[in-house]
Amino acid sequence: MSTPDEILRGLDAEQRQAATALRGPVCILAGAGTGKTRAITHRIAYGVASGVFDPHRTLALTFTARAAAEMRTRLRDLGVDGVQARTFHSAALRQLQYFWPQAVGGPMPTLVENKVRLLTQVAQGMRMSVDRAGLRDLAGEIEWAKVSLHAPEGYAEAAKGREMPSGWTATTVARLYTGYEEAKTARNMIDFEDVLLILVGILSTEPRIAATIRDQYRVFVVDEYQDVSPLQHRLLDLWLGDRADLCVVGDSSQTIYSFTGATSRFLTGFRERHQEATVVKLVRDYRSSPQIVEAANRLLAARTAEGQRDRRLPHWPEPLQLTSQRPAGPDVVFAECTDDEAEAGWVAQRIRELVDGGTPPAEIAVLFRTNGQSEAFETALSAAGLGYQLRGGERFFSRREVRDGILQLRAAARADPGLTGEEVTARARDVLASLGYSAEPPAATGAARERWESLHALVNLADQLAAARGAEFTLTELVAELDERAQHQHAPTVQGVTLASLHSAKGLEWDAVFLVGLSEGLMPISFADTPAEIDEERRLLYVGITRARQHLSLTWTLSRGTGGRASRRASRFLRDIDPTLGGTREHAPAAASGAGAPRGRRRGATVATCRTCGKALETGAERKVGRCLDCPATYDEAVLDTLRDWRASTARAGKVPAFVVFTDATLVAIAEAMPATPLDLIKVPGVGKAKLDRYGPDVLELLHGTAPA
Repeated sequence: MSTPDEILRGLDAEQRQAATALRGPVCILAGAGTGKTRAITHRIAYGVASGVFDPHRTLALTFTARAAAEMRTRLRDLGVDGVQARTFHSAALRQLQYFWPQAVGGPMPTLVENKVRLLTQVAQGMRMSVDRAGLRDLAGEIEWAKVSLHAPEGYAEAAKGREMPSGWTATTVARLYTGYEEAKTARNMIDFEDVLLILVGILSTEPRIAATIRDQYRVFVVDEYQDVSPLQHRLLDLWLGDRADLCVVGDSSQTIYSFTGATSRFLTGFRERHQEATVVKLVRDYRSSPQIVEAANRLLAARTAEGQRDRRLPHWPEPLQLTSQRPAGPDVVFAECTDDEAEAGWVAQRIRELVDGGTPPAEIAVLFRTNGQSEAFETALSAAGLGYQLRGGERFFSRREVRDGILQLRAAARADPGLTGEEVTARARDVLASLGYSAEPPAATGAARERWESLHALVNLADQLAAARGAEFTLTELVAELDERAQHQHAPTVQGVTLASLHSAKGLEWDAVFLVGLSEGLMPISFADTPAEIDEERRLLYVGITRARQHLSLTWTLSRGTGGRASRRASRFLRDIDPTLGGTREHAPAAASGAGAPRGRRRGATVATCRTCGKALETGAERKVGRCLDCPATYDEAVLDTLRDWRASTARAGKVPAFVVFTDATLVAIAEAMPATPLDLIKVPGVGKAKLDRYGPDVLELLHGTAPA
């Protein structure tokens, strides 16, 4: 294990202050990208190396299995073994399974694996007709009630003012909640919220068991403390007893799960409850460029200014003012698009430019407010020949090739346990080659490419672990790491653009991020009515912005469908980031190229004008063809008809919608430009490199045949 001085080496002044504050209570206020995980893992390692912490009596708590696995990996890399890094539910379930025979007796009830299935049976028994989506909402409402410590009999009163799922009344939800609890009892089942509730009950009434647990765990570290629920906090208090060996880490500006019962009041009120607490602020942002950090700071500063102007608004804690530690990067891009299809096309083209410029696809993300927005981007990325991974889709370790790869690596480790260092990575490549891995990706797309990406992720993980753990790293350690990651669904990085909701992006980061659909009604979401709900939407956008390292694009649309009425407007939050945004539509549309070119703006952008009348072009379709739609067309109708016939047959052959080949506006632009060479064709807005390679020869041949002699 490293010495205490070696562990502290490389930490900045504030991180070092956090790492050396070993006596609790300690509160670390850590802004996005400020290295909070680094600070708390080094604090644990420093405490162990200094002899202050016993690793076997230290419990680190977080909110996702992935985050817990990441913490364990970092601690191992620092030479620390024995520390328990778990989610609240995992730690509570382990303790409940151990103490159940003593506290209750008999076999422990089985866990409810699917609330919706059980709720379906309850609703049917009450002769209620409820669809599956409504039942999912009901399951979420019951979870909120339980983590907020509201029993069925008190639910209706506690839920006053809450939006009820599927339009039900609080009384109806309370009846279903009661029926759900009764159904669990009849089947000798408990759910995950019950795990915490029952353990709270045992610790409150069984002093001997409480003393045993308090003796086992002397030091507690809680990550993402702004997201704890009243139930989790009650359990934490019982684990601690009358001690103060507690370190909490969080940022109230990143509280985005209030709908699940999470609350930042425990973080913001920490100093009031623990007046002797050491408070450390981490504000040096190592993740994002100064331009991105400035956008994030402005978004929160506008919230603070609003609260100062209107004293009726809730009291919001002063946000952390981040300072970027990275070199200057490109300006944040604001892009207004005519409709959802145009937005997806523009984003896909910009991603193609980034990838062609050397940015790995795995370092690019498209983030949206609702999962229903993903389809247009899936279509556009596929049309551009870009692979993607939908976060929340099939789990990595459930894939056939991954399961086979781990089995083969395990067999190799048994056959040759003496391999170390670089030999490990070489053997991993050899083993996975038998399953189809190669140094270069296949030219094919679809399943073959996805299979290669999965195996490539395993190889990359082996390389990373060997680099981190040095010459003593063994193949057995690689297999053990994979087994642990599979258990906790801590997947390695897979190449491909990430499509994800803003909520699921929490804790992740990419070189380039596209925040899409930033129109009123989506951001903030339409059902956010109260100041507190709207502020949570602001924090959600803040989380999205701070996922980006170098490139950030903020896009919105004027209408949903092609040709629809332009009734949408940009999110109010965007004007907080850049007050001049309101004039974008009239004064500074970008001369952007690409499918669905938006009326976006980058500082210093030029105005696209009509080649016929010279007026500024207002819509993406106008900029695509280079003229006002009211001005006379300059293309030959026969040429356009030929292109449309070709597009229809090409779309049928490829089994894709016609717009995936080329949009109508792009066909008009091609007909007007009459390009004669590939270089001419790629200059046409909407024709990227992928489409030039795929369709260019056919289009140029068609145009050659229709050109006048």
